Amino acid sequence: MANADLIAILGFVSLFALLLLRVPIGVALGLVGVAGYGAMRGLTPALNVLATSPIRVITDFNLSVVSFFILMGVLATNSGMSRELFRASNSWLGQFRGGVALSTIAACSGFAAICGSSVATAATMTKIALPEMRRFGYREDTATGVIAAGGTLGIMIPPSVVLVIYAYITETDVGQLFIAGIVPGILAVLLYMVTILTAHRRGLPAGTPFDLQEALSALSGVWAVIVLFLGVIGVIYMGIATPTEAAAVGALLTLVLGVVRGRLGPREILDSLIEALRTSVSVYSVLIGAMLFSYFLAITRSPQKLTAWLVDLDFSAHGTLALILIAFIIAGCILDTMAMILLLVPIVYPVIIQLGFDPIWFGIIIVMVAELGLITPPVGINVFVINTIAKDVPLGTIFRGVLPFIATDILRLILLVVFPGLVLFLPSTM
Repeated sequence: MANADLIAILGFVSLFALLLLRVPIGVALGLVGVAGYGAMRGLTPALNVLATSPIRVITDFNLSVVSFFILMGVLATNSGMSRELFRASNSWLGQFRGGVALSTIAACSGFAAICGSSVATAATMTKIALPEMRRFGYREDTATGVIAAGGTLGIMIPPSVVLVIYAYITETDVGQLFIAGIVPGILAVLLYMVTILTAHRRGLPAGTPFDLQEALSALSGVWAVIVLFLGVIGVIYMGIATPTEAAAVGALLTLVLGVVRGRLGPREILDSLIEALRTSVSVYSVLIGAMLFSYFLAITRSPQKLTAWLVDLDFSAHGTLALILIAFIIAGCILDTMAMILLLVPIVYPVIIQLGFDPIWFGIIIVMVAELGLITPPVGINVFVINTIAKDVPLGTIFRGVLPFIATDILRLILLVVFPGLVLFLPSTM
C-alpha cells in the first residue's frame, strides 16, 4: 500500500473516531486535515495552510450569503412571522380532518422560505404547533412526527444554508440550486400531507368549522412572508441580483418590516444580531475545518482514486449512483447534515461528474438525503430538538411518528432520480 493511501486511511479513521468522541465537526476536520497534510508535506507547509485558510474563508465574498440568510431567518423568527403563518394555514386547512397537522406542514413550508434552517423550523413549530395539536387531541407520535418531518423542509425550500454550502464546495451556481429546490419542496409538502391523511389517518381529529372572514383576516398577516420570498427568490430567478445581493436585501427588508410592524424593537434587534453572529461563527468554523480537510484530500488524491475505482466497477451509472446514495443514507444515520455534506460531497462529487450526472440535480438529491438524516435514528437532529423542547415526549414516540415520513422521503428520492426534469425544469428557464 502506498504511503499516501495509508495516511488517507489513518486520516479517515481518526476523523470518525473524533466524531464519535463528540469533537465538534469543524475542529475534527481541521485537526485531521492539518495533521494529514503535515504528514505528507512537513510541519511548516501544514502550519502555513493553517494560517491562511481561516482568512480565505472569512473574507470570501460569496460566503457572506450564509450570514445574511441566517440573519434574515433570525429576524423573521423574532418578529413572529412563524406564528402568523401557522394561524393563516390553520384558518384555511383547519376545516379538514387532521387540519392542524396539515396546517403545520403548510406553515413549515412557508417558514422554510424565509428561514433556511431545518433545526430552527422544527424548534419554532414545536413551540407553536405542538400545543395546538395537543389541544385537539392528536396522538403524541402523530403530532411530533409531523413537526419533525415538516422541519426538514427548511433545507430544501429556498433559501437554504445547506444548498449554499454545497454550492461553495462544488463551485456550483447557488442561484440555480435555489430555483431547482422549489418543485421538490412543493412535492415534499404535498406528499407529507398525503402521508398524514393515510399513514396517520387513525386518530386524526375532525376539523373545525370554516370561517371565511377569519381566514381572509389571517391572510393579511402573511403578506410580509410573501414579500420576502418574492423579493429574494424572485430577483435571483429574474437575474436582477446575485444570491449574495438578494440575501443582503432580504435581511434588510426583514428588519424594516419587523420595525414598521412594531415587532422588532431595539432589544429584539440586538438579540437577533447576537444570535445570528453565534450561528454564523458556528457555520464558519465548520467551513474552515472543511477547507483544511480539503487540502488533505487533495494531497492524498483520495477523491480521484475513489472515482477511478467506482468508474472501473462493472456497474451502470445509476447503479453507481445507488451505491453512493446508500452510503449517504447510512452516513446520515450517524452524522449531522453539515458533517455529511462537508465530509462526503468532496469525495463523491468527481464521481458524479465523471458519470455524467448534472451537478445541480445532484445537489438537490443530496439535500433530499440530508433531510432523511434529520429524522432517522440514531441521530435524527430534528427529533432531538423536539425532544429537548417537549421533554415529556419519549424519543421512541417521536421516531415512531416519523417512520411514515421516512418512507415518503424515500419515495420522493426515487421520483427525483427517475424524473430529473422535476429538478432541472425551472433552472433551465433562467
